[in-house]
Amino acid sequence: MANFLSEEKRLRVLAALVEGNSERAIERMTGVQQKTIGRFALSLGEGAVNLHNRLARGLHCPLVTVDEIWSYVAKKQARVTPEDGPDVGEAYTFVALDASSRFVIGWHVGKRDQASTDIFMQDIRARLVVMPAMTSDGFAPYISAIGASFGLGVDYAQTVKNYSKRGRRDDDHRYEPPRLDGGGFITKRAIFGAPNLDRASTAYVERNNATMRHHIGRMRRLCLAFSKRLDRHRAAVALNYAWYNLGTVVKTLRVTPAMQLGLTDHVWTLEEFQAALLTAGLCEPPERQPLAPRVPEGPARELPNGRGFLRVVGGGKASAERHHVEPPPVTPAPVVVPVEPVADPTGQLDLFAWRPKAPPIGQLPLFPGFDDPKGGE
Repeated sequence: MANFLSEEKRLRVLAALVEGNSERAIERMTGVQQKTIGRFALSLGEGAVNLHNRLARGLHCPLVTVDEIWSYVAKKQARVTPEDGPDVGEAYTFVALDASSRFVIGWHVGKRDQASTDIFMQDIRARLVVMPAMTSDGFAPYISAIGASFGLGVDYAQTVKNYSKRGRRDDDHRYEPPRLDGGGFITKRAIFGAPNLDRASTAYVERNNATMRHHIGRMRRLCLAFSKRLDRHRAAVALNYAWYNLGTVVKTLRVTPAMQLGLTDHVWTLEEFQAALLTAGLCEPPERQPLAPRVPEGPARELPNGRGFLRVVGGGKASAERHHVEPPPVTPAPVVVPVEPVADPTGQLDLFAWRPKAPPIGQLPLFPGFDDPKGGE
């Protein structure tokens, strides 16, 4: 087979790559040698990184959700030996999604540790120009990474899924542990700032993870399409995320994520996408820019000189239920019976003089002389 690929075969290989096919499957489908497909896919992945760096900068994304996707290179982490290199084993893909447009702001492939989280969050920070509201799962390294990149003033919340420790006996026990009985599966908590817990959710980014696992064959479970080299794995991830932003129409939005965000005005074709990848020159990631305050969703008043907004924290039915305080019980006031003063013969009124009522007729007083002016005679 010749090393030179025609335009038609290039498009066929690219179409198969973005639909989740493995290199061996593409070889059977197109007749192109596997090694040629691997080299071509690597060049497409490098072009996708440069194209994304050129487009994804200066973004206005008010609500950002982040998550990680599990995968591995060569072998699973439990089978890694000391003789294996650092690229072998688990390879998590950190991804940040704009919940409003479904645009993938950025991604990073690495280990699920603090170092990879810091690199990933610094890249997301450099692409934004508006302070976002952020939501993640309960992964602990996000707290320090987000605090270091965006500051403690960012509105950041975590949604934690509570699973039970007991085993499962159904068919899904290998993929998800059992959930807690009686509700309370998801717990939301504010980490920084004053996030709106009613809108804090990772549902959009988790749905995007399912989409990308379908389109990136190297991320599928229990199959032979896993990556054998880390650079090929990163190239496949970059290629598919770039195509998702530019060429995949979101059904609920009826446009691509890049169109919804205003980065392009049309749905990209495979021909246009391939030409942009192969001609994209080297483009470095963007530098950090000052973050402008985010326009609040609820009642707010803008502060002078662009210093932000004075907004109402809380509100709504859910917030009212969370902050409802029972009023203290009301104690009835005591009933005061007025006492008529007794007239003094001398003409001077004694305010402290009082007399009890006379006993009924036929009853003798208990203390003679007390009520009888004659001394009981």
